[in-house]
Amino acid sequence: MKVLGNSKKGLLFVVSAPAGTGKTTLVQMLKSEFSCVVESVSYTTRRPRGKEVNGEHYNFVTEEEFQEKVKTGDFLEYVQLYTSKYGTSRSLVEQHLNSGNHVILVIDTQGAIKLKGSIDHVSIFISPPSFEELKSRLVERKTDSEVEIERRLKWAKHELEQHVHYDYNIINDDLQTAYDVLRSICIAEEHKITKLNSGE
Repeated sequence: MKVLGNSKKGLLFVVSAPAGTGKTTLVQMLKSEFSCVVESVSYTTRRPRGKEVNGEHYNFVTEEEFQEKVKTGDFLEYVQLYTSKYGTSRSLVEQHLNSGNHVILVIDTQGAIKLKGSIDHVSIFISPPSFEELKSRLVERKTDSEVEIERRLKWAKHELEQHVHYDYNIINDDLQTAYDVLRSICIAEEHKITKLNSGE
């Protein structure tokens, strides 16, 4: 038996966190250690930023293409964040789960709350040590303008209040410790008796 990756059907993990909390790094660490862990690539109507690659970071689509997916019911959830829309493809997620892969879905709190009751999943919130530390991280990474940082911080205050709706809350004050906790959650969830007995 492997530490992770024994299920015939994979589990869906939803990860949310304010920008600058380290969620991307933590998920990347998990994917690097376990080949059975994949990240669902969301669809978005916004334009690529920096070195973002279509199909790897996001599936970049037009407003018309996005609306067509809404009409056909392909999105597990979709939201509007600022001036852009984001959605999770039901067919892509189910394809990965049926292949035995555990799927990590990195989405904002709006989308995570919409998923409650619609599909079985484990929800994990990543919190910064403090709001001031979050602000420092956003400033130090130098990827956003002052206006963008203020907008992200305003939204972050709202997101931080939503952590009570999640199954787990990990405070990322030390990256390795936060990763150890995330890793442990995924391993424990796969080995739960209820999931083993259901044939997963």
